[in-house]
Amino acid sequence: MNTIDDRTISFIKEHHILTLATSSNNKPYCASCFYVYIEEKNIFVITSDFTTKHIKDVEKQNIVAGAIALETTMIGKIQGIQFTGVMKLLMGNDLKIANKAYINKFPLALLKDTTLWGIFPDFIKMTHNRLGFGKKLIWKK
Repeated sequence: MNTIDDRTISFIKEHHILTLATSSNNKPYCASCFYVYIEEKNIFVITSDFTTKHIKDVEKQNIVAGAIALETTMIGKIQGIQFTGVMKLLMGNDLKIANKAYINKFPLALLKDTTLWGIFPDFIKMTHNRLGFGKKLIWKK
């Protein structure tokens, strides 16, 4: 597997909200989700109920896209990633690892019955204007 650039990993780990894009019956949908990233497994972990629109979409079509962005008005500081991948309900060892990481980052999740989902990226593109205007760091599985 290709190595993801350390600057991309650092950016992902500095943030905690991603925009998840799903699709069903040719209609796109977006949801904002708290996430934790598990670098060793290259998984974004979110929690969401089976009753949500985005999970109903994923149950029909589990190929998803997403984005994480730094909010800034300074063009030279723009950073963000866009990704694609497969999303699925976590089970077994992946669930055990994800649960520990998610609770560690978001302890209040202990108060809620959580269902953890993993997004397994196959493509990540980081725009990193601090390295030069329009600089892209691309990773493909």
